[in-house]
Amino acid sequence: MPRIPEPQQTPAGPAYEGRLLDRPDDEVVDQGAGFDIRTLVTRRSVLGLVGLGAGSLALAACSAAASTAASPSATSTATGTPTATPTPTPTPTATATIAAAAGEIPEETNGPYPADGTADVNILSDSGIVRSDITTSLGSATRVAGVPLTMTFKITDVAGGNVPFTGAALYAWHCDAQGLYSMYSSGVEDETYLRGIQIADADGLLTFQTIVPGCYRGRWTHIHFEVYPDAASATDVANVIATSQLAFPPDMLANVYALEAYSGSSENLAGVGTQITDDSLFADGDSSLQVPTITGDAATGYVATLAVAIDTTTQPMAGGGGGGMGGGGGRP
Repeated sequence: MPRIPEPQQTPAGPAYEGRLLDRPDDEVVDQGAGFDIRTLVTRRSVLGLVGLGAGSLALAACSAAASTAASPSATSTATGTPTATPTPTPTPTATATIAAAAGEIPEETNGPYPADGTADVNILSDSGIVRSDITTSLGSATRVAGVPLTMTFKITDVAGGNVPFTGAALYAWHCDAQGLYSMYSSGVEDETYLRGIQIADADGLLTFQTIVPGCYRGRWTHIHFEVYPDAASATDVANVIATSQLAFPPDMLANVYALEAYSGSSENLAGVGTQITDDSLFADGDSSLQVPTITGDAATGYVATLAVAIDTTTQPMAGGGGGGMGGGGGRP
Protein backbone atom coordinates (compact mmCIF):
# COMPACT_ATOMS: atom_id res chain seq x y z
CA MET A 1 0.00 0.00 0.00
CA PRO A 2 1.39 3.47 -0.83
CA ARG A 3 1.94 5.70 2.18
CA ILE A 4 -0.81 8.28 2.65
CA PRO A 5 0.85 11.71 3.00
CA GLU A 6 0.44 13.33 6.38
CA PRO A 7 -0.60 17.00 6.66
CA GLN A 8 1.47 19.42 8.71
CA GLN A 9 -0.20 21.33 11.51
CA THR A 10 0.22 25.11 11.14
CA PRO A 11 -1.26 28.05 13.10
CA ALA A 12 -3.69 28.57 10.21
CA GLY A 13 -4.72 24.90 10.10
CA PRO A 14 -3.57 21.61 8.51
CA ALA A 15 -1.43 22.02 5.37
CA TYR A 16 0.44 19.90 2.83
CA GLU A 17 3.63 21.17 1.16
CA GLY A 18 2.84 24.65 2.50
CA ARG A 19 -0.75 24.80 1.14
CA LEU A 20 -3.72 24.82 3.49
CA LEU A 21 -6.04 21.87 2.93
CA ASP A 22 -9.30 22.69 1.15
CA ARG A 23 -11.02 20.04 3.28
CA PRO A 24 -9.33 20.17 6.73
CA ASP A 25 -11.26 17.18 8.10
CA ASP A 26 -10.28 14.85 5.21
CA GLU A 27 -7.02 13.14 4.28
CA VAL A 28 -4.57 14.79 1.86
CA VAL A 29 -5.60 12.39 -0.93
CA ASP A 30 -9.23 13.46 -0.61
CA GLN A 31 -8.79 17.21 -1.14
CA GLY A 32 -10.34 17.33 -4.62
CA ALA A 33 -9.12 18.00 -8.17
CA GLY A 34 -8.23 21.65 -7.55
CA PHE A 35 -5.84 20.74 -4.73
CA ASP A 36 -4.41 17.87 -6.86
CA ILE A 37 -3.71 20.26 -9.72
CA ARG A 38 -1.94 22.78 -7.47
CA THR A 39 0.18 19.95 -6.03
CA LEU A 40 1.10 18.67 -9.50
CA VAL A 41 2.00 22.16 -10.73
CA THR A 42 4.20 22.79 -7.67
CA ARG A 43 6.03 19.50 -8.12
CA ARG A 44 6.41 20.11 -11.84
CA SER A 45 8.10 23.45 -11.26
CA VAL A 46 10.43 21.91 -8.67
CA LEU A 47 11.45 19.21 -11.11
CA GLY A 48 11.91 21.72 -13.94
CA LEU A 49 9.40 19.97 -16.18
CA VAL A 50 7.50 21.89 -18.83
CA GLY A 51 3.82 20.99 -18.64
CA LEU A 52 2.31 17.70 -17.64
CA GLY A 53 3.13 16.10 -20.99
CA ALA A 54 6.57 15.13 -19.71
CA GLY A 55 4.93 13.72 -16.61
CA SER A 56 2.58 11.73 -18.81
CA LEU A 57 5.51 10.09 -20.60
CA ALA A 58 7.13 9.31 -17.26
CA LEU A 59 3.91 7.69 -16.05
CA ALA A 60 3.73 5.68 -19.26
CA ALA A 61 7.30 4.47 -18.79
CA CYS A 62 6.59 3.43 -15.19
CA SER A 63 3.45 1.63 -16.29
CA ALA A 64 5.31 -0.24 -19.00
CA ALA A 65 8.07 -1.28 -16.59
CA ALA A 66 5.60 -2.49 -13.98
CA SER A 67 3.37 -4.50 -16.31
CA THR A 68 4.07 -7.96 -17.68
CA ALA A 69 3.46 -9.26 -21.18
CA ALA A 70 -0.03 -10.59 -21.70
CA SER A 71 -2.35 -11.44 -24.55
CA PRO A 72 -4.84 -8.67 -25.37
CA SER A 73 -7.46 -11.34 -25.94
CA ALA A 74 -8.15 -11.72 -22.21
CA THR A 75 -11.85 -11.10 -21.59
CA SER A 76 -13.73 -8.95 -19.11
CA THR A 77 -16.17 -10.48 -16.67
CA ALA A 78 -19.80 -10.90 -17.72
CA THR A 79 -20.80 -7.59 -16.16
CA GLY A 80 -17.91 -5.69 -17.69
CA THR A 81 -16.12 -5.25 -14.34
CA PRO A 82 -12.36 -4.84 -14.98
CA THR A 83 -10.22 -7.96 -14.52
CA ALA A 84 -6.71 -8.10 -13.11
CA THR A 85 -5.31 -8.91 -16.56
CA PRO A 86 -2.26 -6.72 -17.30
CA THR A 87 -1.83 -5.34 -20.81
CA PRO A 88 1.37 -4.34 -22.62
CA THR A 89 1.92 -0.64 -23.26
CA PRO A 90 3.28 0.45 -26.66
CA THR A 91 6.19 2.87 -26.65
CA PRO A 92 5.09 6.40 -27.62
CA THR A 93 6.70 7.92 -30.70
CA ALA A 94 8.21 11.41 -30.77
CA THR A 95 5.19 13.69 -30.60
CA ALA A 96 6.59 17.22 -30.45
CA THR A 97 6.62 17.36 -34.27
CA ILE A 98 2.89 16.67 -34.75
CA ALA A 99 1.56 19.21 -37.24
CA ALA A 100 -1.26 21.50 -36.16
CA ALA A 101 -4.72 20.62 -37.49
CA ALA A 102 -5.77 22.15 -40.80
CA GLY A 103 -9.11 23.26 -39.38
CA GLU A 104 -11.11 23.68 -36.20
CA ILE A 105 -12.21 20.41 -34.58
CA PRO A 106 -15.90 19.74 -35.37
CA GLU A 107 -18.30 20.12 -32.45
CA GLU A 108 -20.10 16.95 -31.36
CA THR A 109 -22.45 15.92 -28.57
CA ASN A 110 -20.93 14.79 -25.29
CA GLY A 111 -23.41 11.92 -25.41
CA PRO A 112 -25.50 10.43 -22.66
CA TYR A 113 -22.66 9.35 -20.33
CA PRO A 114 -20.21 12.24 -19.82
CA ALA A 115 -20.10 12.37 -16.00
CA ASP A 116 -19.18 16.04 -16.35
CA GLY A 117 -22.14 17.53 -14.52
CA THR A 118 -24.24 18.04 -17.67
CA ALA A 119 -27.23 16.26 -16.22
CA ASP A 120 -26.30 14.17 -13.20
CA VAL A 121 -22.95 12.94 -11.89
CA ASN A 122 -19.69 14.92 -12.11
CA ILE A 123 -16.29 13.21 -11.88
CA LEU A 124 -14.32 16.31 -12.86
CA SER A 125 -13.87 17.49 -9.29
CA ASP A 126 -12.86 14.07 -7.91
CA SER A 127 -9.39 13.65 -6.47
CA GLY A 128 -7.15 11.71 -8.85
CA ILE A 129 -9.06 12.49 -12.06
CA VAL A 130 -6.03 14.41 -13.42
CA ARG A 131 -4.13 11.34 -14.66
CA SER A 132 -2.52 9.87 -17.74
CA ASP A 133 -3.32 6.18 -17.18
CA ILE A 134 -7.11 5.80 -17.32
CA THR A 135 -7.23 2.00 -17.49
CA THR A 136 -8.18 1.71 -13.81
CA SER A 137 -10.92 3.13 -11.63
CA LEU A 138 -9.90 5.92 -9.25
CA GLY A 139 -8.17 4.40 -6.23
CA SER A 140 -7.90 0.95 -7.84
CA ALA A 141 -4.97 -0.99 -9.30
CA THR A 142 -7.17 -3.40 -11.26
CA ARG A 143 -6.89 -2.75 -14.99
CA VAL A 144 -9.68 -3.03 -17.52
CA ALA A 145 -8.96 -5.58 -20.28
CA GLY A 146 -8.37 -4.57 -23.90
CA VAL A 147 -5.82 -3.76 -26.59
CA PRO A 148 -3.48 -1.01 -25.28
CA LEU A 149 -3.73 2.45 -26.82
CA THR A 150 -1.36 5.37 -26.21
CA MET A 151 -3.45 8.38 -27.28
CA THR A 152 -1.70 11.75 -27.70
CA PHE A 153 -3.52 14.99 -28.47
CA LYS A 154 -1.88 18.17 -29.79
CA ILE A 155 -4.02 21.17 -28.81
CA THR A 156 -3.58 24.43 -30.72
CA ASP A 157 -5.19 27.86 -30.34
CA VAL A 158 -6.64 29.01 -33.68
CA ALA A 159 -7.45 32.50 -32.38
CA GLY A 160 -3.81 32.93 -31.37
CA GLY A 161 -2.38 31.83 -34.71
CA ASN A 162 -2.82 28.05 -34.31
CA VAL A 163 0.03 27.95 -31.80
CA PRO A 164 0.29 25.33 -29.01
CA PHE A 165 -2.48 25.84 -26.46
CA THR A 166 -0.21 25.55 -23.43
CA GLY A 167 -2.09 24.75 -20.23
CA ALA A 168 -5.37 23.71 -21.88
CA ALA A 169 -7.10 20.82 -20.11
CA LEU A 170 -8.64 17.90 -21.98
CA TYR A 171 -11.14 15.49 -20.40
CA ALA A 172 -11.43 12.18 -22.31
CA TRP A 173 -13.81 9.26 -21.74
CA HIS A 174 -15.01 6.20 -23.65
CA CYS A 175 -16.56 2.75 -23.28
CA ASP A 176 -14.68 -0.46 -22.49
CA ALA A 177 -14.09 -3.48 -24.75
CA GLN A 178 -17.66 -4.63 -24.18
CA GLY A 179 -19.25 -1.25 -24.89
CA LEU A 180 -19.88 -0.37 -21.24
CA TYR A 181 -19.47 3.12 -19.78
CA SER A 182 -18.20 3.32 -16.22
CA MET A 183 -20.51 5.11 -13.76
CA TYR A 184 -23.56 4.39 -15.98
CA SER A 185 -23.78 0.91 -17.55
CA SER A 186 -25.34 -1.97 -15.65
CA GLY A 187 -22.74 -3.76 -13.55
CA VAL A 188 -20.11 -1.01 -13.68
CA GLU A 189 -21.98 1.87 -12.03
CA ASP A 190 -19.40 1.94 -9.23
CA GLU A 191 -16.39 1.97 -11.59
CA THR A 192 -14.64 5.13 -12.86
CA TYR A 193 -12.27 3.64 -15.42
CA LEU A 194 -11.59 5.11 -18.90
CA ARG A 195 -12.09 8.70 -17.71
CA GLY A 196 -9.37 11.27 -17.06
CA ILE A 197 -8.02 14.79 -17.48
CA GLN A 198 -4.61 15.83 -18.82
CA ILE A 199 -3.00 19.26 -19.22
CA ALA A 200 -1.27 20.40 -22.44
CA ASP A 201 2.47 21.08 -22.15
CA ALA A 202 4.49 23.82 -23.87
CA ASP A 203 4.05 22.03 -27.21
CA GLY A 204 0.30 21.64 -26.70
CA LEU A 205 0.74 17.90 -26.11
CA LEU A 206 -0.99 15.60 -23.64
CA THR A 207 -1.13 11.80 -23.52
CA PHE A 208 -3.43 9.10 -22.17
CA GLN A 209 -2.71 5.41 -21.63
CA THR A 210 -5.97 3.59 -22.37
CA ILE A 211 -7.43 0.75 -24.47
CA VAL A 212 -9.14 0.59 -27.85
CA PRO A 213 -12.88 1.02 -27.18
CA GLY A 214 -15.43 -1.59 -28.14
CA CYS A 215 -18.32 -0.89 -30.49
CA TYR A 216 -21.92 -0.78 -29.30
CA ARG A 217 -25.10 -0.72 -31.37
CA GLY A 218 -25.83 2.45 -33.31
CA ARG A 219 -22.41 4.19 -33.16
CA TRP A 220 -19.05 3.99 -34.90
CA THR A 221 -16.19 3.36 -32.45
CA HIS A 222 -15.20 6.65 -30.82
CA ILE A 223 -13.66 8.52 -27.89
CA HIS A 224 -15.37 11.57 -26.39
CA PHE A 225 -13.38 14.60 -25.27
CA GLU A 226 -13.93 18.11 -23.95
CA VAL A 227 -11.36 20.92 -23.91
CA TYR A 228 -11.15 23.56 -21.19
CA PRO A 229 -8.98 26.72 -21.25
CA ASP A 230 -6.99 25.68 -18.18
CA ALA A 231 -6.81 23.15 -15.36
CA ALA A 232 -8.70 25.30 -12.87
CA SER A 233 -11.77 25.54 -15.14
CA ALA A 234 -11.91 21.80 -15.87
CA THR A 235 -14.30 21.10 -13.01
CA ASP A 236 -17.50 22.55 -14.51
CA VAL A 237 -18.91 21.72 -17.96
CA ALA A 238 -20.09 25.34 -18.24
CA ASN A 239 -16.43 26.29 -18.85
CA VAL A 240 -15.89 24.00 -21.84
CA ILE A 241 -14.50 25.63 -25.01
CA ALA A 242 -14.83 22.63 -27.35
CA THR A 243 -16.63 19.27 -27.31
CA SER A 244 -15.87 16.60 -29.88
CA GLN A 245 -15.23 12.92 -30.62
CA LEU A 246 -12.50 11.04 -32.46
CA ALA A 247 -13.18 8.05 -34.71
CA PHE A 248 -11.04 4.99 -35.47
CA PRO A 249 -10.26 3.74 -39.01
CA PRO A 250 -12.09 0.56 -40.12
CA ASP A 251 -8.99 -1.48 -41.04
CA MET A 252 -7.59 -1.11 -37.52
CA LEU A 253 -10.93 -2.01 -35.93
CA ALA A 254 -11.25 -5.17 -38.02
CA ASN A 255 -8.05 -6.54 -36.46
CA VAL A 256 -8.98 -5.54 -32.91
CA TYR A 257 -12.53 -6.83 -33.10
CA ALA A 258 -11.34 -10.28 -34.17
CA LEU A 259 -10.18 -10.77 -30.57
CA GLU A 260 -12.33 -12.54 -27.97
CA ALA A 261 -12.21 -9.58 -25.58
CA TYR A 262 -14.23 -7.58 -28.12
CA SER A 263 -16.95 -10.16 -28.76
CA GLY A 264 -19.97 -8.55 -30.44
CA SER A 265 -18.14 -5.44 -31.60
CA SER A 266 -17.68 -6.63 -35.20
CA GLU A 267 -21.41 -7.22 -35.56
CA ASN A 268 -22.26 -3.87 -34.01
CA LEU A 269 -19.81 -2.04 -36.27
CA ALA A 270 -21.24 -3.77 -39.34
CA GLY A 271 -24.67 -2.56 -38.26
CA VAL A 272 -23.43 1.04 -38.53
CA GLY A 273 -21.76 0.62 -41.93
CA THR A 274 -18.36 0.21 -43.55
CA GLN A 275 -16.94 3.72 -43.16
CA ILE A 276 -16.81 6.40 -40.48
CA THR A 277 -19.25 8.73 -42.22
CA ASP A 278 -21.94 6.04 -42.07
CA ASP A 279 -22.34 7.27 -38.49
CA SER A 280 -24.57 10.34 -38.79
CA LEU A 281 -22.54 12.26 -36.20
CA PHE A 282 -19.34 11.99 -38.24
CA ALA A 283 -21.16 12.61 -41.53
CA ASP A 284 -21.79 16.25 -40.56
CA GLY A 285 -18.58 18.26 -40.95
CA ASP A 286 -15.03 17.34 -41.92
CA SER A 287 -14.61 13.98 -40.19
CA SER A 288 -11.02 13.73 -41.44
CA LEU A 289 -10.13 16.16 -38.64
CA GLN A 290 -11.41 13.58 -36.14
CA VAL A 291 -9.42 10.53 -37.27
CA PRO A 292 -6.06 10.07 -35.50
CA THR A 293 -2.83 8.90 -37.09
CA ILE A 294 -2.24 5.37 -35.79
CA THR A 295 0.66 2.92 -35.74
CA GLY A 296 0.97 -0.52 -34.13
CA ASP A 297 -1.04 -3.73 -34.18
CA ALA A 298 -3.66 -5.63 -32.21
CA ALA A 299 -1.08 -7.96 -30.66
CA THR A 300 1.18 -5.34 -29.05
CA GLY A 301 -1.03 -2.23 -28.97
CA TYR A 302 -1.39 1.06 -30.83
CA VAL A 303 0.08 4.56 -30.67
CA ALA A 304 -2.24 7.30 -31.94
CA THR A 305 -1.96 11.07 -32.36
CA LEU A 306 -4.65 13.64 -33.11
CA ALA A 307 -4.19 17.37 -33.71
CA VAL A 308 -7.08 19.36 -32.22
CA ALA A 309 -7.44 23.02 -33.21
CA ILE A 310 -9.59 25.13 -30.87
CA ASP A 311 -11.09 28.47 -31.93
CA THR A 312 -11.98 30.33 -28.75
CA THR A 313 -13.78 33.02 -30.75
CA THR A 314 -16.55 30.62 -31.83
CA GLN A 315 -19.46 29.63 -29.61
CA PRO A 316 -18.95 26.17 -28.03
CA MET A 317 -21.77 23.72 -27.48
CA ALA A 318 -21.15 23.84 -23.70
CA GLY A 319 -20.87 20.09 -23.39
CA GLY A 320 -23.21 19.25 -26.21
CA GLY A 321 -26.27 19.23 -24.03
CA GLY A 322 -26.15 15.48 -23.38
CA GLY A 323 -28.87 13.40 -24.92
CA GLY A 324 -28.98 9.76 -26.00
CA MET A 325 -26.89 8.87 -29.00
CA GLY A 326 -27.66 5.28 -29.89
CA GLY A 327 -27.10 2.68 -27.18
CA GLY A 328 -23.88 2.67 -25.23
CA GLY A 329 -25.37 1.61 -21.94
CA GLY A 330 -25.25 -2.11 -22.42
CA ARG A 331 -23.29 -5.08 -23.62
CA PRO A 332 -22.86 -5.23 -27.44
